[in-house]
Amino acid sequence: MAKKELLNAYKKAFGENLKKIREEKIKTLSGVDSRTKFDSSNYHKYEIGTGNPTLETIVSIATGLDVHPKELLNFDFDLKNIDIHK
Repeated sequence: MAKKELLNAYKKAFGENLKKIREEKIKTLSGVDSRTKFDSSNYHKYEIGTGNPTLETIVSIATGLDVHPKELLNFDFDLKNIDIHK
């Protein structure tokens, strides 16, 4: 898997986990506006895997969702047998 494909796969997995947590905490995407500093359309990019959140963004989202940032990154993603340096 090439580096770009790996990053896209990781962002998609991150987004799926983010959506699961958000649905447990907020239920609707429109509720994101009031709980985080992000408008729901921008936040939605992270959930569908097209956004590339910075560490600062991850911390801000976690705060808005009332979870520890590590929960947003706690999902299965197999990095074995992948050469990211390709």
